[in-house]
Amino acid sequence: MSDGQARVHPYIPNSIPAVRAAMLEAVGAASVEDFYADVPASIRLGRRLDLPTPLRSEVELVRHVEGLLDRNRSTREMLSFLGAGCYPHHVPAVCDEVNGRGEFLTAYAGDPYEDHGRFQALFEYESMMAELLEMDVVNVPVYDGFQANATALRMAGRITGRLRALVPATISRDKRSKIVDYVAPDLRVDDVALDPATGLLDLEALRAALADDRAAPGSDVAAVLVENPTYLGAVETQGPEIVRLAHEAGAIAVVSVDPSTLGVLAPPAAWGADIACGDIQPLGMHQQFGGGHAGFIASHDDPRVVMEYPSRLFGIAPTAVEGEYGFGDVAYERTSFAVREEGKEWVGTAAALWGITAGVYLALMGPQGMRELGETMMARTRYAMTRLAAIPGVRVPFADQHHVKEFVVDLAGSGRTVAEVSAALVERGIFFGADVRHELPGLGAPALVCVTEIHTKADIDRLAVELEAVLR
Repeated sequence: MSDGQARVHPYIPNSIPAVRAAMLEAVGAASVEDFYADVPASIRLGRRLDLPTPLRSEVELVRHVEGLLDRNRSTREMLSFLGAGCYPHHVPAVCDEVNGRGEFLTAYAGDPYEDHGRFQALFEYESMMAELLEMDVVNVPVYDGFQANATALRMAGRITGRLRALVPATISRDKRSKIVDYVAPDLRVDDVALDPATGLLDLEALRAALADDRAAPGSDVAAVLVENPTYLGAVETQGPEIVRLAHEAGAIAVVSVDPSTLGVLAPPAAWGADIACGDIQPLGMHQQFGGGHAGFIASHDDPRVVMEYPSRLFGIAPTAVEGEYGFGDVAYERTSFAVREEGKEWVGTAAALWGITAGVYLALMGPQGMRELGETMMARTRYAMTRLAAIPGVRVPFADQHHVKEFVVDLAGSGRTVAEVSAALVERGIFFGADVRHELPGLGAPALVCVTEIHTKADIDRLAVELEAVLR
């Protein structure tokens, strides 16, 4: 069949020209290209994929994929100090054991006809997360923390009827890109600068951004997003003041939080936050090649907020049998499952398994375990900051701030770039920190170094010794 002819596939109905034309007419699109109008031409391929000859057997496919994977050096093989959104934590064996069980692993939608405890497991996860966050309502996980942040902002926009969201200028480029794409066209996203002396949010810049200029349409703020810890690892000690300023301007305070730090840090609710959100990857999930993430959203039991959740919420209710309880959807009519294209947002179910996994992790750790986890991370992070700051040519900015899990190292004094140093350390069996020169363009050669409970004193000392050797 020539390239100019239509390709009809037996299992793809929309490959039939008449069917495709009817579908395009139904949605009011002139061509399939209309669906990709938001994708810049500069990043489109513009040609057919250069695909190899088809693999005809399973054994060939396995050999091919294993060959591709063998090119990687994973964080299990190397001593890794990479974080920046996906973190190296200890994963208890029971987490893998439970999430691999057939009744959880294969239960897709989890409806009553196929539910084997999945509803209860997710209800227990939501309950433990609510206790950790000091909130009343927690959702069944969305795809990842980036989506949870974006959804929380869209919820704020729907609640307030306003059109602007303020986010820290130092959030990761990937996270900002996801937020901007996800909230468009409902919200405009504006950055709030950091204080160059502390690395925290600049309160004067926030006050200016919150100024209510009604003469400029859409300038009123629906939500203020604040991170704790910040993307740079610092504890946002100004949290209560940020929330107060947001509320004074009539905006909703959304706090993006790392749940693994809540054994030592006050939860967003303690600041008066309206919505908390984040990623549960640190709670029992391995670092993976793009997977292993799930996003949580939490709030108080305020109907005005709860009815704006697009994702599923599981609750508990007594049954006709005394002492027996059932678990199921709360306000199901909110979701796109119930109203399809009329839903506030589209809801998928791909991340629910990770909610069960995080529930296992939280049940195993308990309050004391979470506290010990947080204390260990803070202590080891501070030790690493002190150890690396002693190396000639290395500076640790914002060292006066409290840090958890991550901190910035500036290599500018060494005359080397982060890319050069990282490549040299890989040869010595170490993954160095993420290059954050785009988030901190005025800092020189900044890297974001991650230290968690899995890093021993010997690991940190090894990094220091090897880094000093590379910089000589």
